Amino acid sequence: MNIKLIAIGKTDNKALQTLIDDYTKRLSFYIKFELEIIPDIKNVKNLSESQQKEKEGELILSKITPTDQLILLDENGKTFSSVGFSSELQKKMNSGIKTLVFVIGGPYGFSDTVYAKAQGKISLSLMTFSHQMVRLFFIEQLYRGFTILRNEPYHHQ
Repeated sequence: MNIKLIAIGKTDNKALQTLIDDYTKRLSFYIKFELEIIPDIKNVKNLSESQQKEKEGELILSKITPTDQLILLDENGKTFSSVGFSSELQKKMNSGIKTLVFVIGGPYGFSDTVYAKAQGKISLSLMTFSHQMVRLFFIEQLYRGFTILRNEPYHHQ
């Protein structure tokens, strides 16, 4: 199985980007992982919240194939412990999915079209984090999940 994380807008914080790169490299020892960044939409001040979500949604959906399984990182999604998330990853791998795609939306979330295409939603926390930090947190949790599955000493109970 391959895992892809799609996110809107570049990470402009160099320290965060260094950590994202570190965990992406670590993750590559377990699975084929790709982080795909969709550039910020230009002239958003001329768009309504709804129009911005629609434009971002079109760009997100253009990066997904019909066989991909789409999971949204959404504040109203299902929450997992790290061990529970690792079990969910194992189930996905066992199910024969070719590519599992996770998406971090823009500042206003997702369009109705993206919600309709998604096969699930995951929430990382009840708290709100910057979209740039969510990338790091999610990639670290993917890495943690694979170390749990391999019974490696990274995660402590």
